[in-house]
This record gives sequence, C-alpha cells and structure tokens, in this order.
Amino acid sequence: MGSIDDLPPLRDVIRKHELRPKKSLGQNFLHDLNLTARIARAAEPLESVTVIEVGPGPGGLTRALLSLGARRVVAIERDERAIGALQEISDHYPGRLEIVSGDALEADYNALIGPERCRIVANLPYNVGTALLIQWLTAEPWPPFYDRMVLMFQREVAERIVARVGDDAYGRLAVLAGWRTDAKILFDVAPSAFVPPPSITSSVVRLEPRDTPIPCDANALQRVTEAAFGQRRKMLRQSLKSLAVDTAALLGAAGIEPTARAEEIDVPGFVALAQEYVKLKNQ
Repeated sequence: MGSIDDLPPLRDVIRKHELRPKKSLGQNFLHDLNLTARIARAAEPLESVTVIEVGPGPGGLTRALLSLGARRVVAIERDERAIGALQEISDHYPGRLEIVSGDALEADYNALIGPERCRIVANLPYNVGTALLIQWLTAEPWPPFYDRMVLMFQREVAERIVARVGDDAYGRLAVLAGWRTDAKILFDVAPSAFVPPPSITSSVVRLEPRDTPIPCDANALQRVTEAAFGQRRKMLRQSLKSLAVDTAALLGAAGIEPTARAEEIDVPGFVALAQEYVKLKNQ
C-alpha cells in the first residue's frame, strides 16, 4: 500500500511546514503510512467510534484513523507548528477531525467527547507517555471514558505495563494496569521507522478496560505501590513505613507476610493492601 489517501506523502508535509522533531516535546515522527495504518488497524473496528489521539505531529496516524473509517478524531497537539498540517487533513475529511491545541495532561476528556465512550489511539510523546497512562488508568468513574487504548511506548515501558509477578519488569505500572485492564503487547516498531530514530525499540500495546475490577481507591493503590516499589528489594514491613500507618496491622489485615517483598505480591494482594490502608487512615 503506497498511500492511504490522496494527501501528500508525510515527508513532503513535514518539509512544507518545517516540522523538525523537538526533543523537548519527546517527538519522534513516523513517516511510514503503512505502519501508521497497522497501528490504526489494531484499534478496529473504527466505524461509529470517536478516537482521541495525543501528539499527532504531522498527522500520519490521524490520516490512517480517518481513512479506516473513524467517525471522528479528536487530536490533541501541544506543538503549535503542527496545527497547519493537521488543518489540511481536517479540510480533506470535512467534519471528522477536531484539532485541540493544548496539553493532554490537562485535557478534560469528558468535555471533549461528550456522553459517548471513545477509543484512545496514539504514538505517545516519550516524555509524557507514562504520566498520561497512569492518569487514564486511575480515571474516575469506572468504567472509564474510553473502551480501549492502543498506544505506542518505548519497549521497556511496554514490558513494565504487561509484566506479571516474577517478571523483572514487574512494578507499580504493572499493578495499576493489571488492576483495571487486560494489557497485551501487539507488535514492535524498529527505531528506523522514526525520524529522528531513537536508540530503542518501541512497542504497540492494547489495553482493554475491565468492566468490574476489584473495588479499590485508586489514590490509595498508587500510594501503596509507590511505597512498596520505591524500595522493592526491602521487606514490606520496612518499605511500607512511609505510609505512616501501623505496618504490622496493615500487612496482617491484608493477609501478607511482613517479610514479603513488593515483587512477590500480585495485583489482588496490592488491592487488599490499599483497601486496608484506607481503613487504617480513616480510623
């Protein structure tokens, strides 16, 4: 497939708008429209779906989403230089692309999409990808404002998202993702696909929200996992002292051995800790 639409090749768009990737914005542009189409297909079916895209840059993935039938794409772009290129895509697909100039970390997603659920599909800027994912994983109320996420991360981050107990990459991000979603790495993307090429491989990850995750306060779970994995090699009776509660009582109520370490506790175990942490804090 040489092209996905009648718009100019991405290299020409980038040259026309002088879109040199900025390291300060974590930008690495994808030039290959076949690859952007593969990412978009991972989010199908797209008909009747509103898609949130973060950091579209020159719009390669945006074009793929629209050409594959997304009813509406809301593209959040912090880089003002990219707005002109995105506007040309909007003109090509009248009424289907909404360009939002701003910071995705500060966006009000419910206001952007209205009462319907959306799908999040993005080649996330490396410098904010993890922060955005945690924000979306801890969204309230649950089920969230999205029905699926298809996101590209550095391979190392992707491995931390899908890790299980016993994996070297198992940590706070795996607990938060495993608590509320079913996450899977779909495929890798070589550094040579980007301009400029990063030093590491990237991976596309699909996250499907669970309808009924174990009830738990998201802030408490973040606090507990932050304390536990902040000193992951120490026993929990030591690493959880920063929570400022009776650590022995907390571990006992959650049914966890005081000598256990964070890397040995599965997602239900951390949820139990968070539940008991809230009880102790409210006493």
